[in-house]
Amino acid sequence: MKKIKMFMFEACPHCKKARGFLDELLKEEKYKDIEIEMIDEKLHPEIADTYDYYYVPTFYVNDEKVSEGSVTFDQVKAVLDKALL
Repeated sequence: MKKIKMFMFEACPHCKKARGFLDELLKEEKYKDIEIEMIDEKLHPEIADTYDYYYVPTFYVNDEKVSEGSVTFDQVKAVLDKALL
């Protein structure tokens, strides 16, 4: 299983929506063992500054950017599916 990093910050409404989608998806048997490292760019700028993105939420799977900015349920599901490959 590949590693997922999600760059976000607490006050971002798009990040809150993405986290809700994640909470829902991670209850499914298929995704229950996926671990997602959530990195708050405001609290950890030293990490965030080493990645190439402009908008949050941004998802990386094994350090490959796969989604940036506002997401739909299906886009978050696609990120998790990519981690299972």
